[in-house]
Amino acid sequence: MKPTLPTVPQLQAHIAALEHGLLERGTAVRLLLLAALAGEHVLLIGPPGTAKSELARRLHRAFDGARYFERLLTRFSTPEELFGPLSLKALEDDRYERLIDGYLPTAGIAFLDEVFKANSAILNALLTLFNEREFDNGSGRTRTPLLCAVGASNEAPADDSLLAFHDRFLLRVPVAPVGDASFAALLQLDDDVAPCTAEPITDEQLRGLGTAAAAVALGEIAMQALTRLRAFAAVQGLAVSDRRWRQLVGLLRVAAAADRRSELGLLDLWLVPFVLGADAAAVPRLAAWFDEQLGAQPQPLSWLGHAVQAFEKQLELERSLPADALDDTAGKLALARVIAGPEDPGGMLRMVSSTLEAQSRRRFSPVHVAARAAQVDEVLARVAEVRQPVAQALQALQQALAGRLWLPPELAARWCDVHRQTLDTLDAAAQRLHAAREGFAALPVDEWVPARAPAVVAFDAGP
Repeated sequence: MKPTLPTVPQLQAHIAALEHGLLERGTAVRLLLLAALAGEHVLLIGPPGTAKSELARRLHRAFDGARYFERLLTRFSTPEELFGPLSLKALEDDRYERLIDGYLPTAGIAFLDEVFKANSAILNALLTLFNEREFDNGSGRTRTPLLCAVGASNEAPADDSLLAFHDRFLLRVPVAPVGDASFAALLQLDDDVAPCTAEPITDEQLRGLGTAAAAVALGEIAMQALTRLRAFAAVQGLAVSDRRWRQLVGLLRVAAAADRRSELGLLDLWLVPFVLGADAAAVPRLAAWFDEQLGAQPQPLSWLGHAVQAFEKQLELERSLPADALDDTAGKLALARVIAGPEDPGGMLRMVSSTLEAQSRRRFSPVHVAARAAQVDEVLARVAEVRQPVAQALQALQQALAGRLWLPPELAARWCDVHRQTLDTLDAAAQRLHAAREGFAALPVDEWVPARAPAVVAFDAGP
């Protein structure tokens, strides 16, 4: 029997609802929803006032029947605040139990602000609850319905005693204040939150998604990329546990299953920086690694700039070269003034001056002009050779990005823009080279000039 999965339009509607009215939160929104679908926990790292709690509050509305719990933790927080008060009736019967209804052990989505400020008693209880989805209540353990715990902190913990708890958050997502480009929109935002009209995700759909995810093949391309990633993490000094590697693959499989794909590929690894990055500083390094694997990096085209400038300067030089032989220019100008007379002091003089200027320019042999054109053509051929694979890479990337549910649009646009900028650079340089070629072709030609090929225009040809 085919498992029942959340539909793509259903998930798209929930992403839109989570993102509504929030600026520059596309990545955080998608990672939060994906983590909850996979049963993983998320740590939001950023300063106060960046919508971390709002994201968690919206997340619980996406799941049918999921209860929400929220607390701000401090070093003075008590277990009763999170796990419920002691049951007086149970104490009468010599049982140490808590009344957990309405508290964290009964929540589907939980938001714990300043999560690393809690004391050790709370953190130890959270370790079991997060990892095992169980809560020790008295002499027995209670199964909890927790789908996803969202923690928030200004920064990753520096205390080694907190590393085990920090590792329970599979995704660590930096959340920064909006940038300058979105500042005006921020000031004009409507405070009203649109209700989520999407159909909630049911427990049956979650189970079906888990079944489909287990059937997603790892794939040779993804396997090779993960192997390279492990070597890169080792060089960067990033400690990644065996459990985290397995959880990463599980998360990738859930994302692929939701996309209705049966095998993982390189593009699925876009979220790796948020899994392997221990803090906000590590995310850009891992993102740069993925960009390199994807080929979404600017190409070194300094050689092309050097070539364009060299040919333009050479053309300017050859246009300004004087004729080899001097002529009696001053005498001819004096004669023109006499012929023109006082009634027409300008017309004849301008015509003669123009003629003399043309005569004063150096003339070149057809061999020289043809050689210059051939030199430019060589560079234009190299431009075309470089351009073709870039255009093909852009087309292939656009096709691969089509229909991807989890990829943030701004991230996909950035990858495509890298290729577009390379193409724009190549096209602009080609246009200037064509103009230089036309300039060389328009140089004054004299069949009687010795037919000598000019020296090749020198420039840094690059790698």
